[in-house]
Amino acid sequence: MQAHKLTNRLLIGRNVSFISRLTRFAMTLILLLAITLPGMAEDQVFTPTRAQKGVRTSTDVIAVTLPATALAVTLIERDWEGLKEGALSAAVTTGVTLGLKYLVKEQRPDFSNRHSFPSGHSAVTFASATYIGRRYGWKWSIPAYALSTYTAWGRVYGRKHHWWDVAAGAAIGAASTMLFTHPYMQKHEAVLVPAVTDTSAGVIMSFTF
Repeated sequence: MQAHKLTNRLLIGRNVSFISRLTRFAMTLILLLAITLPGMAEDQVFTPTRAQKGVRTSTDVIAVTLPATALAVTLIERDWEGLKEGALSAAVTTGVTLGLKYLVKEQRPDFSNRHSFPSGHSAVTFASATYIGRRYGWKWSIPAYALSTYTAWGRVYGRKHHWWDVAAGAAIGAASTMLFTHPYMQKHEAVLVPAVTDTSAGVIMSFTF
């Protein structure tokens, strides 16, 4: 059992080290983009088509629904540790996103304001999808990532963001969540024990709470 725990700790340490390097790289890239992104003229006017308006509305709905779903799952599971980790991830995601918006002041493609970089919708949805997958398993995150990807595409299609805005938002949301959210199974030291009898064979799963 001690060797099992030591192996887990080593694996966790390697994962944290990799995530830390990945996060530093992502943040460096985002800051470089923030410095080099060009501004756009403010005197232009853009009128979205009906299709673009519909996509914009759908991405607004998803940006609210996806984090609400993640919260609902957490409360249903009574996963209070996950609730704390999710709140911290959300706070970091929001803080970094808003900070960069007011620091960079990039003009939106529809010329509505100078808060294009990075995409808040992409940051929120990818943070939610990553939280669901990281905390409760990748199978649960597949539809969440599909909706997040659609949201990122929709923000570009609807002329609310450039492609680099949504890429940066997705990186911020995913990286923040990966840093602060731990797998539920790992956090509770899930153990799989093979069980064999004269007539059957199976696996027993145990948890530590």
